[in-house]
Amino acid sequence: MLDPELASHIRINVANSLNEDVFTGDLTAQLLPPELISNAQVITRQHGVLCGTQWVDECFRMLDPGIKIYWLAKDGDLISAGQLLCEIRGRAQSLLTAERSALNLLQTLSGTATRTKLYVDAVAGINVKIMDTRKTLPGLRHAQKYAVRMGGGHNQRAGLFDGILIKENHIVAAGGIRPVLEQAFQLAKPGINIQIEVESLSQLDEALSAGAKLILLDNFDLDEMRTAVQHTARRAELEASGGITLDKLREVALTGVDRISIGALTKDVEALDLSMRFT
Repeated sequence: MLDPELASHIRINVANSLNEDVFTGDLTAQLLPPELISNAQVITRQHGVLCGTQWVDECFRMLDPGIKIYWLAKDGDLISAGQLLCEIRGRAQSLLTAERSALNLLQTLSGTATRTKLYVDAVAGINVKIMDTRKTLPGLRHAQKYAVRMGGGHNQRAGLFDGILIKENHIVAAGGIRPVLEQAFQLAKPGINIQIEVESLSQLDEALSAGAKLILLDNFDLDEMRTAVQHTARRAELEASGGITLDKLREVALTGVDRISIGALTKDVEALDLSMRFT
């Protein structure tokens, strides 16, 4: 069953997309008879991971509840170029009006899931988690984080409201690592993760001595990461972050860090090439 919070975000995403595209009405679709019933198919022109079927369902449902969609693949499935993804039947006007919004959401989320799987596959066999960040496309935070999970990745905090990540500017403004951590420990409610970013091995020492249990190694090189892992000796979870590219990912994972966060999973996403055709 669909999570109620995610269902709410799907409705918001779809309503915004349709409003942006349709606004006062689809002038071109009005050229067709309103009673005309048509069939259509959605295919993929690329290999990838399918994601966003529920957004497509909601696009057509919101515009015209009479439209029927028959999916031949589900979110998280590997799909191949030329594969038929779904068949759709309904009023031709409605099919054409919803087409762009539905495909935009489906191809963007499939692109996010596909990119995530590339990174996950690159560290196969290594005990490390590929994490997303808050560097998401505006308005699609929850949608893209869902897509990351469909690609085999893991989610960082959803936003500023559900986790504490103490970064360089927080440390400077609060007067240092120990005072800012002490403040975080006092204020955080149960179940809220507290993570602190460090930029050197000396800062790592400070964070460990202050009781940090989740530490982000910002822009450490490979040797520094290995040293950090050995020095930490499982006293805290370590996460590598900062400029980590796909070609260097496995080397980073082999240093022994627990997590690797990749902003490119969501901010540099390339939409999967999908197409809807009338049959």
